[in-house]
Amino acid sequence: MTKKLFESIEIRNLTLKNRIVMSPMCMYSAKDGEVTPWHVTHYASRAVGQVGLIILEATAVKPEGRISVNDLGIWSDKQIEGLKKITSAVKASGAAVGIQLAHAGRKAELPEEIFAPSAIAFDEQSKTPQEMSLTDIENVIAAFRQAAIRAKQADFDMIEIHAAHGYLINQFLSPLANRRQDKYGGSLENRYRLLKEVISAVREVWDKAIFVRISAHDYVTGGMTPADYVPVAKWLKEQEVDLIDVSSGAVVLATIDVYPGYQVPFAELVRKEAGIRTGAVGLIQTGIQAEEILKNERADLIFLGRELLRDPYWAYHAAKELRTEIEAPEQYRRGWLF
Repeated sequence: MTKKLFESIEIRNLTLKNRIVMSPMCMYSAKDGEVTPWHVTHYASRAVGQVGLIILEATAVKPEGRISVNDLGIWSDKQIEGLKKITSAVKASGAAVGIQLAHAGRKAELPEEIFAPSAIAFDEQSKTPQEMSLTDIENVIAAFRQAAIRAKQADFDMIEIHAAHGYLINQFLSPLANRRQDKYGGSLENRYRLLKEVISAVREVWDKAIFVRISAHDYVTGGMTPADYVPVAKWLKEQEVDLIDVSSGAVVLATIDVYPGYQVPFAELVRKEAGIRTGAVGLIQTGIQAEEILKNERADLIFLGRELLRDPYWAYHAAKELRTEIEAPEQYRRGWLF
């Protein structure tokens, strides 16, 4: 019997051969925002390992939106050729490939000026950002739109908009980082406005699947909670977002009780209450754990981070654990016998 983890799934015009997704994880290996041989090898190897969908690391839509000077970028046409090398290599091994479009906001660790919804530093060691003007916000929205055009030119299958982990869009969403008094601050609906306008701008030029990654819990009094994200998820569904990748934390310093599957209940809540597909992430380590999440309809996709850094062939080992067989790469069949 085919296990749920290895069942295909259709999301808009994207068909994934299984439910295993490689989470976006920064490699800090780019030069001037451009792809290096490391990136091609890194992502292609997980495709060989039979991951269904590989999502590239946070890729900055503007130079000042990088987390570090070594982040990938998609703010220039010069960066398309390198990104296309990755999509070509990943697809050649049978995986779908997406890109996470991002802006770091106040968490950018760069020598130049940085920007945020409000002039509040992330912590005592961080630079104080400049509060964004309405023109600054318009320019960021336009940058996301142009990045989506470049993503299409680079032959990506889907886009994930990064609205989590304390980066710019997450900063607008959280009252802990957003103290604005204009139409982008105050009420939850106003704080959602930037994400709403980014999605609309991307959708103007992108007809494929769109995911959004959220941080469903700020873990600090006065911050966003999973219940607060239910109306956000409903708004995302109204905007025809195809799936919400449910993570948590990092908009401010916080103490988080981390354990295997600690974020899965957030994905389950959003899925149930908003009626939208979700991806579960957060120390999901084994095939049995992943299968339980899917079989009990707690999420629709399994996002793996650290496990795929440790083991590019996690899918093979999960199949053995679940006592099922998966297709082996032609070149590896001799070694993938059960």
